[in-house]
Amino acid sequence: YVGLNMLIKAITVDAQAVQRHRATILECIKDSDASIRKRALELVCILVNETNVKALTMVLVDYLEVSDPDFRVDLTEKICSIVSKYSSEKIWYIDQMLKVLSEAGNFVKDEVWHALIVVISNASELHGYTVRALYQAFQRSAEQETLVRVAVWCIGEYGDFLINNVGMLDVEDPITVTESDVVRVVEIALKRHSSDLTTKAMALVSLLKLSSRFPSRSERIREIVVQYKGNFVLELQQRSIEFNLIITKHQNIRPTLVDRIPVLDEATFIARRAGSLPDAASTRTNGVAKAVSPIVDLLDINSDDAPVPSSSGGDLLHDLLGVDLSLPSQQSDASQASKNGPDVLLDLLCIGSPSAPTELPAQRNSSEMDILSPKPSKKAPVSPLDDLASLSLSSRATLNAGAAPLMDSLDGFAPSPPTEENNELVYPSITAFESGSLRLVFNFSKQPGNLQTTNIQATFTNLTSNVYTDFVFQAAVPKFLQLHLDPASGNILTASGKESIKQNMRLTNCQHGKKPLVMRIKVAYKINGKETLEEGQISNFPREL
Repeated sequence: YVGLNMLIKAITVDAQAVQRHRATILECIKDSDASIRKRALELVCILVNETNVKALTMVLVDYLEVSDPDFRVDLTEKICSIVSKYSSEKIWYIDQMLKVLSEAGNFVKDEVWHALIVVISNASELHGYTVRALYQAFQRSAEQETLVRVAVWCIGEYGDFLINNVGMLDVEDPITVTESDVVRVVEIALKRHSSDLTTKAMALVSLLKLSSRFPSRSERIREIVVQYKGNFVLELQQRSIEFNLIITKHQNIRPTLVDRIPVLDEATFIARRAGSLPDAASTRTNGVAKAVSPIVDLLDINSDDAPVPSSSGGDLLHDLLGVDLSLPSQQSDASQASKNGPDVLLDLLCIGSPSAPTELPAQRNSSEMDILSPKPSKKAPVSPLDDLASLSLSSRATLNAGAAPLMDSLDGFAPSPPTEENNELVYPSITAFESGSLRLVFNFSKQPGNLQTTNIQATFTNLTSNVYTDFVFQAAVPKFLQLHLDPASGNILTASGKESIKQNMRLTNCQHGKKPLVMRIKVAYKINGKETLEEGQISNFPREL
C-alpha cells in the first residue's frame, strides 16, 4: 500500500518510470486486501493514455469476471470511465461496453447505458452488428438488468436487421434468427421475474415497434401486450391498453408513429452529462431543491433553446415524426387532439429508467387518449374547472355523458368529478405506485380559488414483513411544474402495513389546462442495513388536476 502511494506521488515527476511498473500494479488489483485493490485501481486510471488504453482495458475487463462483488462496483465504474474517455472507435467502445454489461450489468450506473444508447444511435453503420451482438449477449447473460434494457431497446429499433443479417462485418459469423425468435426474446425480457418497471415498460415499447417491423407477428405481439391490461402496476396497464389500440385500430399511423427514432444528439448529451447545459427538471428532497436531468434531455426534445412546441399533440407528432394526424382524423370523423399533448412521442420512445439523472420513463396526457380513442364524443364540452365547485346535478350528468366514449375506448377508465369538503375540492385518490414491497397512494385536494395548485398527501405502506429504516422520498417534475415537499411524518416504515408514513406536498401547474401533471419518484430505504431503491413514473393523475 505504501509503495502504491509512492508511485502515485512519483507519476507527477516521471510518468515513464511508473509505467515500467505497470504489470506489478495490475497484479495489485487482484490483491486480497481491499485497500490495496482500490489504490492500485486509482493508479491504473492515472496510467491510462491513448497508446495503452486497449491493453489495460482488456486486463481490467478480464478481471471483472472473477472480481469480488464488493470491488466490482468500483472496477465497473473505472472501466466505463476509461472506455468513454479514450475510445477513438465506436466499434471498440460498443464491444467493451457490451462486455461490461454482460459481466457486471447490475453494477452499471444508468448514465452509462444511456450514453451507450446515444453512441449506438449515432453509429448507423454498426446498427446491424450491435443488434446481433446484443441478441447473442442476452442469450448468455439475461440476468444482467442493464444489458436487458439496452438489448430490448436495440431490438425494438433495429430488430429487422437481425432477420436479414444487415450490415455484416468481416469479424462476424452469420446467424439465423426468425421473427418469432426476436419476439420471443423480448417476451422473455418482459416476463422475467427480476425485471423491474423500467425494463418491462421498455419491453412493451419494443414489442409495439416490432409489431410494425414484423406485420406477420402482429397478432402474437398483441396477445402478449394485452396480458398486461389488468396489471396492478398502472404504468404497465396504461401502456397495454394504449398499445393494444394502436396495434388493432390505428394501423394507418402505426408505421410512422413507431419508426426508428431520430439520431440522438451526442454532443448535447455529453455536454449535459458534464453539466454545461441546464437541466430540464428540478428535484426536491424534503423541500430542498436538487438538479435532475430527465430522459427528455437525452432525447433533446425539451431543451431551453428549442422552440416551444405547439399546443396540439398532432402538431408535435407532425414536427418530430413527419406524420400529419389531421388527415386520418378527418377521414374517421375524429375530434381534434386535446391541447395538452406534447408528450406522446416521449411515451413511445421510453429509453430509461427511471432511476437515473438522465432518464425519465414515458409521460402520458389526454392528447394521447384523444388520438387513440376510436369513438370521439360529440357531446357538449366539459365545464371549466373554475365552475367545478358549483356544478349542479344536471351538469354532472352532462359531464358523465361526454366522457362515455372515452370510457368505451379505454374499458371504463374515466375521471371522476371532485367533491367539496371543508371548502376544498377533493378528488379521487389514486395508487400512484405499487411494487411487491411498497404501495404509494396519493390523495388530492384544491382550494376553489387556486386551481393551479394541487395539495397532495402521499401515504407510503410497507407490504413486506421487514421493517424499512432511513426512509426517504424524492420527486422530480418538469419545468412547468413547481413542487414543494413538506417533511415526512417519519423515517421508519413498519412491517406488513401496520403503520404508514405520510408526506404532504404542493404541486403548482403553471400551464394548468394545457399540460397534465407528471412526476418521477424515487424511494430509498434500508432493510437490515442494506440500502434499497425503488423508482417509478406517475402519470395517472386525474385529468382535471
